[in-house]
Amino acid sequence: MITNALNNGLSGMRAAQSALDVSSHNIANMNTQGFKPQQIIQSENSTGGVSTAVRAPAAESAGKPEAAASGTDAATEMVNSLQFRATFDLNAKMVKTADEMLGTLVNTKA
Repeated sequence: MITNALNNGLSGMRAAQSALDVSSHNIANMNTQGFKPQQIIQSENSTGGVSTAVRAPAAESAGKPEAAASGTDAATEMVNSLQFRATFDLNAKMVKTADEMLGTLVNTKA
């Protein structure tokens, strides 16, 4: 049970880090002409925890000119970054608590 909490916390931290990476990429390229922002897709694993995938923007058809402006909304990306950071912090606390519980269990049994 404690190892499940550790694994779930670690997968949550990895998912939050991936989401932060995507958000940072979108913000860094928001002034690039024709840039289309990436999206992060998170899904629940059947064994617990979270998995992530990055969804690239759909390719433009060959006959269409690229848009002059980027599709990145700075306000949305900033809010997302704050949310992903909070998610990372909460999962880190979960890992720390599970680690402390495991240490207490080991000390009790020793």
